[in-house]
Amino acid sequence: MKLVEPPSCSSPSTIVFIGRNRRGQWVAQEQNGLYGGLFVSRAQAVKYALFENGQHPETIVELPREIELDMGKNPNTIVSQRAA
Repeated sequence: MKLVEPPSCSSPSTIVFIGRNRRGQWVAQEQNGLYGGLFVSRAQAVKYALFENGQHPETIVELPREIELDMGKNPNTIVSQRAA
């Protein structure tokens, strides 16, 4: 009998965005809003992202613009750009 693992929400194709919010805190947020958090350092944000995504550093994207943690109902709008 062959064992098959169920699909994981932390599949290697899952992108995790990291960056700073407008208050200077580090944010890590999964692209669909499934998980995320606020951190005091970049290292902690990356460590969390690696833990959550199954140790896939290639799926972590550091954003040059602000990112706000959004655990609301619309996960497609997690990345916000600073207003000019």
